[in-house]
Amino acid sequence: MSQNDEARRLARAQLPAGLRPETLAVRTGLAPSQHGENSEALFLTSAYVQPDAQTSAQRFAASEDFTYSRTSNPTVRSLEARLAAMEGTEAAIATATGMSAILLLCLGLLKSGDHVVCSRSVFGTTVNLFAKEFAKFGVETSFVSQTDLAEWRAAMRPSTKLLFAETPTNPLTDVCDIAALAGIAHGGGALLVVDNTYATPALQRPAEFGADIIMHSATKYIDGQGRVMGGALCGPSRLIKDVFGPVMRTVGMVLAPFNAWVLLKGLETLSLRMRAQSEQALAVARWLEGRPEVARVFYPSLASHPQHELAMRQQSGQGGAVLSFELKGETPEAAKAAAFHIIDSTRVLSIATNLGDTKSIITHPATTSHGRLSEEQRQAAGIGQGLIRLSVGLEHVDDITDDLLRGLSTLNH
Repeated sequence: MSQNDEARRLARAQLPAGLRPETLAVRTGLAPSQHGENSEALFLTSAYVQPDAQTSAQRFAASEDFTYSRTSNPTVRSLEARLAAMEGTEAAIATATGMSAILLLCLGLLKSGDHVVCSRSVFGTTVNLFAKEFAKFGVETSFVSQTDLAEWRAAMRPSTKLLFAETPTNPLTDVCDIAALAGIAHGGGALLVVDNTYATPALQRPAEFGADIIMHSATKYIDGQGRVMGGALCGPSRLIKDVFGPVMRTVGMVLAPFNAWVLLKGLETLSLRMRAQSEQALAVARWLEGRPEVARVFYPSLASHPQHELAMRQQSGQGGAVLSFELKGETPEAAKAAAFHIIDSTRVLSIATNLGDTKSIITHPATTSHGRLSEEQRQAAGIGQGLIRLSVGLEHVDDITDDLLRGLSTLNH
């Protein structure tokens, strides 16, 4: 390869400033190899050959160049660069799963005696990670209302290091005011962490509202087709590279290169999928609101949603692709039986606990995603036995509603 060819190859990785997120989603990455591949290469290797001992020593000391795939891999690094560009942050670090991203966050920033303020409406496993696992090591967590800013303020202590929010929440789609929470966190010397799994950077960029760290379960919409698992933290280099990087090298919760390559491809279609699936979800939500068997529908794009206006401002005017609905039932037992009947009557929707797939997925949160919480914790989070969560995919919207109707129309028959 001539010097001019090499210069042009490297220049391709230097994108002009001001590109939109949709362009960054298909163009951000490392420079192509000498072969000039147009799709990012998949580097399935655990180690990298060094030219000599001195170079090897320098690269291991710097921890920046490629030496061992527990510390860095070109495919994973392309994913990290692309996701950071889409979120509008300086850097990102990829992890094996979404939960391992939260684990990395806490290992990097917390110690015994520290305090966390967390929304009580977050994903059930996130609640358990803070309330049970980190409590073993002397980290205390206060759980507060997702939407009551007074509760967040009242929970702050001198030892508070993190505020953790998920917006919209799983499964009730509660929306928090990111800018207001950032003000509370920074006023108390703490950091605000936002789980952006539901909205993704295609709809919402929490850093623009003052969030310090953005967390993702890339297993969901970033993949988008239910194939692989992954997670990530996005934020300033001083945290991503200087704090989380050394922890990652020690504990090894790394993302596999193949998974990173799949997620890279997922990011390329993320904006298109999120817009299409949000439109589908809104149509289904409106249909459900008209059904006599349904007590309430939880979806941010509906005018009936309590944080509708805030959600539209933060989420680019879109509600996302997940909704929940509560069935009428005089007792918890009756509500649970009705929910199971609806779910079991489907023939098109997938009964699974994942979300973010192009295939629509239906689940019963009280016995799956939030099944390991106590009944008291579920009630505090608003997770009743008659609640059903629906992750809306790309099937024809009429086929989705027809499938729901199989159970709705035969309740109590």
